[in-house]
Amino acid sequence: MPLETHELNGVPWLAAPVLSGVRHGFSTRLGGVSPAPWDSLNLRPGTADGRDALLENYRRFCVCLGTEPERTVLSKQVHETTVRACAADDAGKGLFRDRDFSADALITNEPGLALFVFSADCGTILLHAPESGAVGAVHAGWRGCAGGIAEKTVRELARLYGANPANLRAALGPCIGQCCFETDADVPDSMRAALGDAAEPYLKRRGPKWHVDLEGLNRLWLLRAGVLPERIDTSGLCTACRPDLFWSHRKMGEARGVQCAAVVCPS
Repeated sequence: MPLETHELNGVPWLAAPVLSGVRHGFSTRLGGVSPAPWDSLNLRPGTADGRDALLENYRRFCVCLGTEPERTVLSKQVHETTVRACAADDAGKGLFRDRDFSADALITNEPGLALFVFSADCGTILLHAPESGAVGAVHAGWRGCAGGIAEKTVRELARLYGANPANLRAALGPCIGQCCFETDADVPDSMRAALGDAAEPYLKRRGPKWHVDLEGLNRLWLLRAGVLPERIDTSGLCTACRPDLFWSHRKMGEARGVQCAAVVCPS
């Protein structure tokens, strides 16, 4: 099913029907206090809009999730496939304390802990294992996708928390679409090396360039991991096509903010 739009106190976000049993959301760039070019709900630490704006933006979005900024754990993304299991003492890392880790995927079964990953074109995935209560948040850009980070996260949820892949619920957030993800041959070659012929439907050649369906490829990895197709929601929204809603590294470079995908482990 497609994602649904919600709004609270002037802050819109997207939510997945399949994840209705857990607090979660995919943010947009709207509803915050940051000035241009980070306007307005920038959730990217360290940008020149300042710490006060950052904390207010987190406060506003956390209200939508029914949590508090102090309960968040922020990913430290390096476009690799590390999956980090987070515990209670990780709360506040990335926002109030330094992150003593690098990880593009976070998982936990700690009640009330909120996991955040970020995107400005890359894919994001939120996961919920209803039987164990465990959750996961994944940053899956093309390198992480080619490395199978989605499948690896599913495996870690099973290994550490007993999650059955067939019972997992998954939602893929907005990312750059095949319409705009134009690449040289290195990206499709990496997908073929990882997925073989199964990657071909998601790769289209247009003249000298290739166009890659990143959302479709990340969904394929979830299916390979054992997640059932009826338990995967997708966005279908292209971050590069919708500058009114999202930041896009492809279109805006570094003079921008980031949106997030976040999930709160149920109590």
